[in-house]
Amino acid sequence: MNMENQVIDTSEDRTFQYQRTLPSLPVPALDESLKKYLDSVKPFLNKEEYQRTESIVKAFQNGIGKELQQKLLERAKVKRNWLEEWWLNVAYLEARISTQIFHNFGGPGPYLEHYWPVKEGTQIERASITAWHTLKFWELLRTEKLPVHKSGNVPLDMNQFQMLFCTCRIPGITQDSIVNYFRTESEGECPSHLAVLCRGRIFVFDAVHDGHILSPPEIFRQLSYIQKRCYNEPEGPGLAALTSEERTRWAQTRDYLINLDPRNLSLLEKIQTSLFTLCLDEASPQGTPEDYSQVTKLALAGDPTLRWGDKSYNCITFSNGTLGSLCDHAPFDAMVVVALCSYIDQKIIESEGKWKGSDKVRDIPWPEELVFILDQKMLGDIAHAKEQYYKQVSDIQLVNYAFTSFGKLLIKKQKLHPDVFVQLSLQLAYYRLHGHPASCYETAMTRRFYHGRTETMRPCTVEAVEWCRSMLDPDCTPSQRHRLLLKAVSKHDKLMKECENGKGFDRHLLGLLLVAKDQCLPVPEIFLDPAFSRSGGGGNFVLSTSLVGYTRIMGAMVPMVPHGYGFFYRIRDDRIVVACSSWISCTDTDAEKLCKSLFQSFQDVIQLTAAAHL
Repeated sequence: MNMENQVIDTSEDRTFQYQRTLPSLPVPALDESLKKYLDSVKPFLNKEEYQRTESIVKAFQNGIGKELQQKLLERAKVKRNWLEEWWLNVAYLEARISTQIFHNFGGPGPYLEHYWPVKEGTQIERASITAWHTLKFWELLRTEKLPVHKSGNVPLDMNQFQMLFCTCRIPGITQDSIVNYFRTESEGECPSHLAVLCRGRIFVFDAVHDGHILSPPEIFRQLSYIQKRCYNEPEGPGLAALTSEERTRWAQTRDYLINLDPRNLSLLEKIQTSLFTLCLDEASPQGTPEDYSQVTKLALAGDPTLRWGDKSYNCITFSNGTLGSLCDHAPFDAMVVVALCSYIDQKIIESEGKWKGSDKVRDIPWPEELVFILDQKMLGDIAHAKEQYYKQVSDIQLVNYAFTSFGKLLIKKQKLHPDVFVQLSLQLAYYRLHGHPASCYETAMTRRFYHGRTETMRPCTVEAVEWCRSMLDPDCTPSQRHRLLLKAVSKHDKLMKECENGKGFDRHLLGLLLVAKDQCLPVPEIFLDPAFSRSGGGGNFVLSTSLVGYTRIMGAMVPMVPHGYGFFYRIRDDRIVVACSSWISCTDTDAEKLCKSLFQSFQDVIQLTAAAHL
């Protein structure tokens, strides 16, 4: 029997086995990228503006662009992924704003849809079971037994999974860095302790005892001990709030903290090396399968003293048994946490939300509190961080609703791709609400390539805008509208496929800009032309969107720009769940109204296609 298992085991793919053989990230042809770029700016320019942009692009293509492309090709010869280091730095580590607020993503646990309805008194039990499943997932990664993600038969890059555990961002004066202590079993030792945040205090305990992961009853014992102490003793200083600060300020405060007492550094390192942070939050956000707004808002922007914003993964458990996550975006994209939470979701369903194993609790060491040496200046800095944080997050409007009239089954029956259906409906919803098209970013995945992450797909195409206008034009017939819809759909499909195959243009243009920067050359005019930012370039997309997937797992982020929206969605057989964010201080945007307009668009599009099929 054993032999047989071993044979089966060795024939299984190991999680990271294809990393060495994945193709390098290609550099697209310059003329192709510029042609695509020109096409993408059309919806935002009048005739004269377009002609001006066209001549700027031509001059770039025949001039400095050629040189920059050559240099980029040279870089790609010596790097398997020419973009990786640049992207990490430019998109994430060089940012000086509060990354916890503006870059992190958060989401609700979907367990209230089945075995874990909202219920007071369940926090520690559910936290223990969730932590245990998370540790089992860590074990899968350690032993490389997590199946390799594939697109058809093509293996996808799994590198980001190395960054889920034992990973932390460290603030720097001009640029942050990432520390990662995760190791597979074949690579060696890996830290195995958890950090727990409760009532402004921080505790750690080892999640492995005598070579075995702590069971849910054992984790329950540790968490109960922590909670009891926190409830019977004064509140802690809430040091974690500092991670929500503007980055340079946090870096300076951290240096001060370390200089105050050398023990503070070893305490910080305990948090940085921990597997993940478990946050015991006293809030009780209400949630239903149709409305997750409160849970999602608090996962994304809850109590800053109970989130270590720099940690790659914060698992949040609320007092009423609802759960959430908050993640740093620098080390990985959302699909890593979607995979983890989907696994937990599946396991909770399999065990009907209960622990069915042994209740035996071994004699394990009690959790240890991390007591930092602080002075009045530090306490003032913590107070300042909290004040700044609450001022900024009070401006977030966030709704997370389920559209339940139909879902993937009906959309596919109408011969539409569910993702394209949602994206085009969103274009229509925005147009209807605001009277003009919006520059739009949709995440495309480039994991077919070594260390590939994302590419920008721009859904606001000329074809999409023409279709939106036809939908709002009373003189247009349904058959004309349907014909324009099909044109918009095929354009979207084409662009998405190009992006996934390394033939997008946004990352390419960024590469050319960074080559110029590296060579100390002036910024080429193509990047200074108003058309560049008006069409979304340079991180100026009005609609920042992402398909979270086809599971029960959901996430959300704040908008990319002050007058924009963050828009995230997941698609099920019978429903479409949407999380939409906007800034309250912007009088032009309203997440609630956009969501309602979108649900109307869903009905309009399905009616249009149904009528066409009669």
